[in-house]
Amino acid sequence: MSEQDSAKDALSRRDFLKLLGAAGVALTFTPFVPWGKFMPNPSNASLERAQVILPDGTQANVKTFPKNHSEVITYPKTGDSVLDQEAFKKWQFIRLPEELGGDKDDVSAFRAYSMVCLHLWCLWKYWPQEGRKRGECPCHGSMYNPLNGKAFAGPASLQASPSNVLATLYFETDNDGNLWIKPAVWSVNENGVVGYGRFLKT
Repeated sequence: MSEQDSAKDALSRRDFLKLLGAAGVALTFTPFVPWGKFMPNPSNASLERAQVILPDGTQANVKTFPKNHSEVITYPKTGDSVLDQEAFKKWQFIRLPEELGGDKDDVSAFRAYSMVCLHLWCLWKYWPQEGRKRGECPCHGSMYNPLNGKAFAGPASLQASPSNVLATLYFETDNDGNLWIKPAVWSVNENGVVGYGRFLKT
C-alpha cells in the first residue's frame, strides 16, 4: 500500500470518528428539543375564524359553489406564499353530490378534509365522476368517503382508528351565504390531526 493510500484511509477513519462524535452529541440533546413546535398542528397555534377562499381569490358561497365539485383551499394561512404551499395546509373543499345532500344551501352540503393521505402522506383528491364520487390517493389506492372522510379501501382503510379518518374543518355561514371556517382544534377528538387522523363521531 502506498503512502498516499494510507493517508486516504487515515482521513476517512478520522472523518468517520468525527461523524460518530457529532451523532453522539445530537442524540444527547434530542430529548430536550421541543419537537412539537416544528411539527404540523402545533397545540399552541391560535387559530381564528377564516373565510373559505377559493383558488380564484373569491370567497365560497352556498348559493354559487357547484354541487359535486371540489377545490383546494389553504388553512391556516400565514400570509407567506412559500409557507402557505405546505402540503399540511392544503384541504379538499367539497360540495357533495345531490344524492349525498349537496343540494342543500347550507353548511351540511360542504366538507373539507386534509389532502394528506393517512397512509404515507401522498396528496389525494376528490373525483366527481359518476361511479366514483370519492377521494382517491394516486400513490397506493386509498379511497375516502366524501361524507365523513373515512378510508374505505386501500391501505389507509386497514389502519386502526383514528388513523383511518381524515382531519376535517367545520363551517358556518354569514347572512349572505358566504362560508367561514370555524377555528380548528387539532385533536383526534375534534378536527383531527393532519397526517394522523381523528375519531369519527357517531
